[in-house]
Amino acid sequence: MASFPKFPQGIAQPFPTQPAPTAEDDPTLTPATFIHRSQVAQKGRGAVTNLRGRYESVSREEFDDGWQPMRWAEGEGAAALEQDEEPARLKTIVTEETAKSIISRNTSPDLPFSLSLNPYRGCEHGCIYCFARPSHSYLGLSPGLDFESRLVAKTNAPELLLRELAKPSYQPDTITVGINTDAYQPIERERQLTRRILQILHDCENPVAMITKSALIERDIDLLAAMAAKDQAIVAVTITTLDPAIARTLEPRAASPARRLRVIRTLAEAGIPVSVSIAPVIPFVTEPDLERVMEAAVEAGARQAGYIVLRLPWEVSPLFRQWLQAHFPDRAARVMNRIQDMRGGKDYDADFATRMRGTGVWADLLQQRFEKASRRLGIHHRNRAFATLDASCFKRPQWAPQAPRQPARSDGQMDLF
Repeated sequence: MASFPKFPQGIAQPFPTQPAPTAEDDPTLTPATFIHRSQVAQKGRGAVTNLRGRYESVSREEFDDGWQPMRWAEGEGAAALEQDEEPARLKTIVTEETAKSIISRNTSPDLPFSLSLNPYRGCEHGCIYCFARPSHSYLGLSPGLDFESRLVAKTNAPELLLRELAKPSYQPDTITVGINTDAYQPIERERQLTRRILQILHDCENPVAMITKSALIERDIDLLAAMAAKDQAIVAVTITTLDPAIARTLEPRAASPARRLRVIRTLAEAGIPVSVSIAPVIPFVTEPDLERVMEAAVEAGARQAGYIVLRLPWEVSPLFRQWLQAHFPDRAARVMNRIQDMRGGKDYDADFATRMRGTGVWADLLQQRFEKASRRLGIHHRNRAFATLDASCFKRPQWAPQAPRQPARSDGQMDLF
């Protein structure tokens, strides 16, 4: 029996690099037998496959066995066989979660904030580079297509926030909303968790920082403008490239680059301090647009700018490699070589001192380009905006919903948890 060639988990391999059957194999087999089913991106989705999470013990690999899927077709006389139609598009499924906590705290020296809040797990925007993708592995789901199609809404997020702000131990500080997954992703239109969270921060006069690539943030200008007038709100709009064709594959369900520029203009005209986040910078894909994105954002009203070099932690690395093979096969090797040049020969280095910028000559050139463009445009780094926010007027809530009590066990046994 023929032995199928093995390849690294999740990385597509075209036929020319696969070995042909040897003399020990069945001589009737042809090389075409060993061609793996080509991995093709779905319209409106960023990931190419449902790559297994790192905690899963079983993996599955698709290959073409030579049989074409068929179906019976209606017709007069004898039944006819027709090839299957294209599979239905992947639907988004939202699961409700009753979270136990809502504010995340960090002591990372390379982040300008220590408190963050995420009302959703997973993100329908489908950005292939999202560093939050590996978190779906904790749920037993794939960081690939599951991350962008099987979402979790923390339905009690506003109540948890109110309870947290009411604690005597809470020290008022800027809370960054949507740092892992976009708080204004499409399901927010119906759920409105972000709106309720922002209303609580507005009423308590607790400063907030928002980061998004969605035009839905314009819905909340009334709250953000009122807070910005008191130096209690800033917004960062992420723009990776001005090329709409690249953006459609890189961030398939996010607003177009032109629409995001309009968001910057609308927020700025409302008096809300806006910065542009050029993240990530991908060599030979979005990197050529660095200065043009800065110029367009400043023309639209951005006051600050920042950039982050592509990060590929855990499962993001093979997912990104698949994306490159599907959309940019002509430059995939060149892109990965440059990324590894900035990461000490690896796909990713998580060191706090270098993870956002990278190391080496190419990383230094990127930083020089950014700094020169910033001086020419008269703008500062966006991290400085956090220092302008005022938490001195914080009003602690006088009332907060009580945590639900766990029902008593009917057998009289105490619950361990």
